[in-house]
Amino acid sequence: MQIIEDGNTAAALGVRLCRPQVIAAYPITPQTPLTEKLSEYVEEGSLAAEYIPVESEHSALAVCIAASSAGSRVFTATSANGLLYMHEQIQWAAGARLPIVMCVVNRAVGAPWNIWNDQQDSISQRDTGWIQIYCADHQQIIDTVIKAYWLAEKVSIPIMVCYDGYILSHTFMPFDLPQQKKVDAFLPPFKPDYALNPDEPANLNTVTLPDVRVDVHGELAHGYMEIRYLLQKDTRLALQEAAQAEKRFAEVFGRGGDPYIEPYLCDDAEYIAVGLGSITYQLRVCVDELRREGIKVGVMGVRYYRPFPDKVIAGALKGKKAVIVFEKAISYGYEGALASDLKSALYEYLAGTGSLPVIQNYIAGIGGREIRTDNLTKALKAATKGRVAQEPVWIGLKL
Repeated sequence: MQIIEDGNTAAALGVRLCRPQVIAAYPITPQTPLTEKLSEYVEEGSLAAEYIPVESEHSALAVCIAASSAGSRVFTATSANGLLYMHEQIQWAAGARLPIVMCVVNRAVGAPWNIWNDQQDSISQRDTGWIQIYCADHQQIIDTVIKAYWLAEKVSIPIMVCYDGYILSHTFMPFDLPQQKKVDAFLPPFKPDYALNPDEPANLNTVTLPDVRVDVHGELAHGYMEIRYLLQKDTRLALQEAAQAEKRFAEVFGRGGDPYIEPYLCDDAEYIAVGLGSITYQLRVCVDELRREGIKVGVMGVRYYRPFPDKVIAGALKGKKAVIVFEKAISYGYEGALASDLKSALYEYLAGTGSLPVIQNYIAGIGGREIRTDNLTKALKAATKGRVAQEPVWIGLKL
């Protein structure tokens, strides 16, 4: 069934279809309407869940950690400084291997205070052990929420479903609303490998010594380093499970594609624009215009940012003349984080092959600065004529 709604409602509908048992909520713009909508579903009885309003974002994730540890399917959402306030608990959720799904409605981080869109918030959390998936439209939002629950519970790793504040969260567009019976067929009830039980008291995640040790049962237990190694290993293996999730989703719902990247006119392209989220759809307009001028340009949206699909990306960019990376965040003191990761992937797989493209990095839309399509087109066209600058170039900067 096709409906027209805003992006936050698309996320809320996706969450409701997944039947979470506990929802923790704290308001922060532009995420607030998402959890408000879920409170309406709980109040009207269309979602059988415990809705817990808390006093802070830190507490919201603490509630999810506790409920997930007890065997419940859980959900929360946040933005910007709220995500940063969760930072300690974000690390904890990943280290505890809890399959929490959280929507991050991307927003600029203070100071100075700014409520508009960029992606500095989620990019700042890329090294916390969470899977990160980026959405470019409302259909991807609702579908990704559903797939995220399947994947998180398969690999026991928490997932951030990221989408642009206002640009997606508050705009209306049509999307298909999946049938509940199909979601139930795709996503079985959550059955954790272990859950806290008051009838069988236990301690979880107590102080772990640097080295391996014998536990209370006389068995050799992992030390902290082994636990971290296994999280890294399983996060990388999650790419394989993501492909399985995409395959199963296509079988049930009749739509799907490449789980890792979203290419547009890339097969014959000599130059590829790369980005995360909604900017990649805006870049399609630029590409269409440049194609009419005879310039062979394509766009590649990166869906999975963590784990980073390096081999897939390198294969897609092999032999291209240039890769032009557009980002709404920056790793201060160097360049955009996506540009750095792309360079690493391309060097790993293409160095010495004669197929290594030049990379140009553009920074745009910081703090909600308008991203004009004509400016993107000019930047993209300039990069097809040779490397513009060694440092990232800021689009729309006014000094």
